[in-house]
Amino acid sequence: MIGAGAPPPAAPAADPARTTMGAPPGVLTFEALGGNRYALAPRNGLEHGLFQVSAPGDLSGRRMPVNLALVIDRSGSMEGEPLEYVKQACSHVVDLLEPSDILSVVTFAETVEVVMPARRVVNRQLIKEHLNRIQVGNTTNLFDGLVAGAGQVASVRSEGYVNRVLILTDGEPTAGVKDFQSIVGCVAEQKSRNIVTTALGFGPDYNEELLAGMARRSGGNYYYISRPELIPEVFRKEMETLLTLTAQNLHLTLHLARWVRLHRFLGLDGAISDRTAEVDLPDLERGAVASALTELELERRPPGTYRVARALLRYDNCVTGASGEQLEADLVFEFVTDSSLLASGVNPVVRQAVEISQASRNLEQTMMGIKTQQLGQGVAVAELERTQMLLSKSGRTEQAAEVTRAIEDLRQGSGDVEKTLIGTVMDLDLGKR
Repeated sequence: MIGAGAPPPAAPAADPARTTMGAPPGVLTFEALGGNRYALAPRNGLEHGLFQVSAPGDLSGRRMPVNLALVIDRSGSMEGEPLEYVKQACSHVVDLLEPSDILSVVTFAETVEVVMPARRVVNRQLIKEHLNRIQVGNTTNLFDGLVAGAGQVASVRSEGYVNRVLILTDGEPTAGVKDFQSIVGCVAEQKSRNIVTTALGFGPDYNEELLAGMARRSGGNYYYISRPELIPEVFRKEMETLLTLTAQNLHLTLHLARWVRLHRFLGLDGAISDRTAEVDLPDLERGAVASALTELELERRPPGTYRVARALLRYDNCVTGASGEQLEADLVFEFVTDSSLLASGVNPVVRQAVEISQASRNLEQTMMGIKTQQLGQGVAVAELERTQMLLSKSGRTEQAAEVTRAIEDLRQGSGDVEKTLIGTVMDLDLGKR
């Protein structure tokens, strides 16, 4: 039996809570997973829906050219080793790019300097000579540096490029516009023009909430760099992601059955109305997976199989260069009267996603407890150890390692704990792995 106004998938699925449609071989795979195969027909109930998209790890073919702006803090605190490692990292970026790519370099201290305007990466040696001439200044005008970097990206016709601003800073904004809302709002406006910002924080003094907020609103990445010699490695990691992008501008829209309410996206900021819900997902590189976890309220139904939501994923293909491609998937539940069936219908993939979401909330609470000194060191370490074990068990090895690093910092009295944990929370909330 199929509910009125909610026709079944075009072809029956082996598992009613797991349906995939419209995914031709060799591109993204998109699926809708119910937290349970079954839902109780006689009464209303809460359930989870997981909408998961994955990119193949062995996808071959050309990539879209990159339009990249490097925006570098050259304030006085960057003098010496930090700035030298930054120059080394930027030179490595130049070596990775091709003549079809666009690169610009902007630095900021009390003033902003366009070291090199947007140009194709043809004469690598000349670009490196520009980089080597960077000198330290005094204060930190992050906002104007950000605006100038985005302006360089925008100066090139953006169609057919992966547009990215990569900003590195080691301190709080001390000149120009300094407030959180203005800076994050600027990043969000750039995102609306298809310019993504990745934020790299170096050392102990930058504002991790600001940089993580910039990355989250933009859809870019956030990195914490504890020591200057790690700067080139983090640049390499970000470039590896950028040069293997499979899809960008992923946007998920859910069309809900009239008897379904979506309470929230867990960890993501989405727009929810009576019958639809929308959320952006992060860009996907080869082999990556991203997901949106939802909490749904299902009204009681006559027994039968019903479509709860129709999911539409739109994205731009970074391999073919095609924009506006789309995939569809149906979230389906079988409504039954026998409550004993529920135990056998649990989907372990969704259950794990719920556990990871809870781990993220636990990290947030622990981080706040440390920041406000409401948690002593022993209690905070115990909480972090529990979360670390859960992440390890769930296969989130990178995030588990970050929590282990935070535990070590906490035991040593380091002030770096929050800088590590805020990035871990962000990674978990994005549902990306």
